[in-house]
Amino acid sequence: MPGLLLGDEFPNFEAETTNGKIKFHDFLGDSWGILFSHPRDYTPVCTTELGRAAKLSDEFSRRNVKMIALSIDSLEDHRGWTKDILAYNDEESGCAFPFPIIADNQRELAVALGMLDPDEKDKDGMPLTARCVFVIGQDKKLKLSLLYPATTGRNFDEILRVVDSLQLTAKNRVATPADWQPGERVMVPPNIPEEEAAAMFPAGVYTKELPSERKYLRYTPQP
Repeated sequence: MPGLLLGDEFPNFEAETTNGKIKFHDFLGDSWGILFSHPRDYTPVCTTELGRAAKLSDEFSRRNVKMIALSIDSLEDHRGWTKDILAYNDEESGCAFPFPIIADNQRELAVALGMLDPDEKDKDGMPLTARCVFVIGQDKKLKLSLLYPATTGRNFDEILRVVDSLQLTAKNRVATPADWQPGERVMVPPNIPEEEAAAMFPAGVYTKELPSERKYLRYTPQP
């Protein structure tokens, strides 16, 4: 993803979407955001991905996260395809799709954000968008990026878990261990001295004894 690093301000691009024209920062407002791309409309893996994202849209909304998708297809294709996605989810055909999809027909945004997959091409030999995920904070800065190949569908439950971790650690000086789930204990970062940690976490700090005798594995209940 050339030129776009964690902590960078996310570009305030303008785009045409299934919900009308947007300016990205205005679209986000004071919310967190998730921008994710897919290779092509009317394709099997992409349909399952956006179907799962749609099913989880209420969960993302509860976390003050706005979702928006992108591919190089047209608005007409996007609007027709969302009907298939809703049918895949066994939703009524008249239901509104829960988030907008950007039409990036000229690949301008995909190029600017490093979303193109050089190994996946359309019938004309032009590269398709990869399966990218960008999580943007309320400060409009990039908090997380993921890049999947076209052959591997994303786990949107994992993306929801990541959002929980990002939001928790944005407000508290803690870290979340491997496979952490909301409500489980969290870790005290090594740069917090013991006395400060004891005062900061009144619920207690547990240190796991290790052969090295170094006290770096410290846990506390989730704040």
